[in-house]
Amino acid sequence: MRRSGIRTSMDGKGRYLDNIFIERLWRTLKYECVYLNALETGSQARASVQKWVEFYNHRRPHKALGGKPPVVIYSLKVEAMQPDHQEQIRA
Repeated sequence: MRRSGIRTSMDGKGRYLDNIFIERLWRTLKYECVYLNALETGSQARASVQKWVEFYNHRRPHKALGGKPPVVIYSLKVEAMQPDHQEQIRA
């Protein structure tokens, strides 16, 4: 890790910056899915969370993404990274 210039945080300072996105996702999941449903079994919880994640990624508009769901933005980025097929044929 030293050769790569990576330092391990031993005191916890700055840890919130590393985890802020996942913590926000978990908070949203709890308030929009878990707390609103009376889930009695693990299979019910699993199905409910899977359904919510599908909604979150494919249909829920995100303010930070201009009102688009993450899958739309991700698809556009992947598409932009793909080399043009015409250029591959010519090369």
